[in-house]
Amino acid sequence: MNTTWFDTRRGPVFARTYGDPSLPKLLMLHGFPEYSGAFAHLAPLLSQHFHCIVPDQRGYGQTGGPDDVTAYTTSALVGDMVDVIGDGPVTVFGHDWGAAVAYGLAMFKPNLVDRLIIANGVHPVPFQRAMASGGAQSAASQYINVLRKDGSEDRLAANNFEKLMSLFSAKMNTDWLTGDIHHGYLNAWNPPGRLKTMIHWYRASPLVVANPDQPVEMPALPLDKLHLPQPHLLLWGENDTALLPDSTDGLEEFAPNLTRVTIIDADHWVAHQKPQEMADAILSWTAF
Repeated sequence: MNTTWFDTRRGPVFARTYGDPSLPKLLMLHGFPEYSGAFAHLAPLLSQHFHCIVPDQRGYGQTGGPDDVTAYTTSALVGDMVDVIGDGPVTVFGHDWGAAVAYGLAMFKPNLVDRLIIANGVHPVPFQRAMASGGAQSAASQYINVLRKDGSEDRLAANNFEKLMSLFSAKMNTDWLTGDIHHGYLNAWNPPGRLKTMIHWYRASPLVVANPDQPVEMPALPLDKLHLPQPHLLLWGENDTALLPDSTDGLEEFAPNLTRVTIIDADHWVAHQKPQEMADAILSWTAF
């Protein structure tokens, strides 16, 4: 592993890199409440075939970001990664919130993305449909409304991030979250104001979360602009309790070149739990 900084229009972005820079690029985008260390086990398994670029995204880890919710719109986050990619096209991998940025790149900058890989992440249309329905995904997503409340970062950071750790592990297997991995996460969350900028991603999002059993009208989305021309691999930890299967229902409508692969005995934190299975699926799909 090496580290580097990328200059973007909105400030420097820190990244870990794996593999020879002459290899095809694979941009790997983490989610909440992660950082570039989320792929510390997966990226080395891919580095014989890819030059893996694993940034701390805006507001996270060593990259950091401004205390301004408007700085965390999807267009701004995608803009950061456009600058990191530089000359494309590249393969893009996204997990959780990283998937939102990966989908944004693939939809709005298709010339920069030749293949799209998502792990337990969601396209905005199926996800919004599921969250607006008042059904199981609405119930599972109530934590979003909690995070959006003023001062949530202070409550989550109290007692050495006790409540954030509880949120991280709610109904999930976090046996992997020990030792150096645990310390790495704590260090990534510790800089002053860092947790607040991480949560700003939720506050800046226009997605609407219905209350359970109280469906709301589906917000208007530019459906004609949300299609994916690239080959698309969706890896899914089958036991995810934050993102449920119906959050991907109808994805084929927007991604006609979709391949779905289920990772058994894994949940939302699939890259930590099953890195070898993830790598095998990715390398098989990319024909390495």
